[in-house]
Amino acid sequence: MPEDLLTTATTWLTEDPDPDTRAELAQLLTAATSDDESTADAARRDLRARFDGTLQFGTAGLRGELGAGPMRMNRTVVIRAAAGLAAYLKAQGETGLVVIGFDARHKSADFARDTAAVMTGAGLRAAVLPGPLPTPVLAFAIRHLGAVAGVEVTASHNPPRDNGYKVYLGDGSQIVPPADAGIAAAIAAVGSLADVPRPTEGWETLGDDVLAAYLARTDAVLTPGSPRTARVVHTALHGVGTGTLLAAFARAGFPAPVLVAEQAEPDPDFPTVAFPNPEEPGAMDLAFAAARRERPDLVIANDPDADRCAVAVPDPVADGGWRMLRGDEVGALLAAHVVRKGGTGTLAASIVSSSLLGRIAAAAALPYEETLTGFKWIARVDGLAYGYEEALGYCVDPGGVRDKDGITAALAVTELASELKEAGRTLLDLLDDLAVEHGLHATDQLSVRVDDLDVIAQAMATLREQPPASLAGLTVVRADDLSQGSAALPATDGLRYHLDGAFTARVIVRPSGTEPKIKCYLEVVVPVDDRAGLPAARTKAADLLTLLKHDLATAADLPNE
Repeated sequence: MPEDLLTTATTWLTEDPDPDTRAELAQLLTAATSDDESTADAARRDLRARFDGTLQFGTAGLRGELGAGPMRMNRTVVIRAAAGLAAYLKAQGETGLVVIGFDARHKSADFARDTAAVMTGAGLRAAVLPGPLPTPVLAFAIRHLGAVAGVEVTASHNPPRDNGYKVYLGDGSQIVPPADAGIAAAIAAVGSLADVPRPTEGWETLGDDVLAAYLARTDAVLTPGSPRTARVVHTALHGVGTGTLLAAFARAGFPAPVLVAEQAEPDPDFPTVAFPNPEEPGAMDLAFAAARRERPDLVIANDPDADRCAVAVPDPVADGGWRMLRGDEVGALLAAHVVRKGGTGTLAASIVSSSLLGRIAAAAALPYEETLTGFKWIARVDGLAYGYEEALGYCVDPGGVRDKDGITAALAVTELASELKEAGRTLLDLLDDLAVEHGLHATDQLSVRVDDLDVIAQAMATLREQPPASLAGLTVVRADDLSQGSAALPATDGLRYHLDGAFTARVIVRPSGTEPKIKCYLEVVVPVDDRAGLPAARTKAADLLTLLKHDLATAADLPNE
């Protein structure tokens, strides 16, 4: 084994405050010097993967696989991140409160406690939420308590082996450049862990009054006296959303949601799903089984930290009688709901979301703004009334939570379903109305998960070097390399194609910011004269999306899943 790798790993082992990862690394070091060559080779490869660099802090904070070493999420990495954040805040002249939240994943409570200790040792005040709670509660608490920053320990909907570390500043929004680079530089400047003061007390554990204040704020989402009759089946996908959602629904006067019992309680192993993400195949199977038994009006799923909200509706032509609505469909429905309630202010969506929101805003004479992907950008739109992104994220109360919020989104969509139910209509009926008024905006995604990140870099390079002239029989009339930036959008690694022909379409290709995936976002717009024309328009749109997937995968040399 290379001497420098052995020295680096041994030094890390000496500093590691966590007995679990110390034991893991010690076992790996022993295996790396085994007389059995295959055992030793495997251990050395593992060590190189763990110590070949460090997890990079960015606008999404940190996220990675749990384990020992600087390329994994562990207490050593978190303590350094907290020390860097504390140094950055103090350099900005901030000496106030830092609020810390956490989900129910493995090590989340430990990481939250370490963060509180580091903040306290650095001379800041620290307060930890009273238990594993939804991320939007933390985002709310920052402004509610007048904090200078917030930290949420979560890996959202990542696999069970992952955890993460998300940072907000005092405006209640996630960080954007240049704050990310400033914090990253401060983290890199942290020396020995022994030099980071970590007292064993001195921070505050908040009471339930913060959650009560968040729940009181959810009143702002609903219209006083509106119908509250829609029945819901709910799954938390083994995350932390159940208690808060039940309390919010009870407060609002909706019927108590029927819980998917197998997934209602937090479980960091997520035993009933391959990935705890409502968009992943199979994740909603138990919820749909419950829906077939209970016959509710809606199925609602939150992801594990409950900042996202998925919605499914009865559909007799769908397999099993239930259909998941796409994020863009829910985004449009909630926008229509905001408009119908007389909302004022700007409607906003990320560039990878459907262009339908812009048409809804224009018809209502409301401002509309497109942002880069992520609520760190959407939440910063001036005068924001409502914002969403296609990955099941919705901000329906920017005055309370300047981030996506799966709890208030669930309330809003259930209110909308109740109003429609009272009129003998459904969410699908309203989607039909929007298609007739604005054209059928059909979206889909080609998402490829990779083991080797070079596959993503190569695909992006191929598209830049050999840009497609046409896709799905439509001409590429404009190609935007988003890495160049513009007056409207900061630079980001992405490509956007505008297509025209018999129909219009749009394609955006970008690497995921939180997972080893390349994501291709597809949209086609098919004009519709009346409701009788909808079936043919949907068939045409589905055919075009299939062709777009095929042609784009071929152009980028990607598998078409």
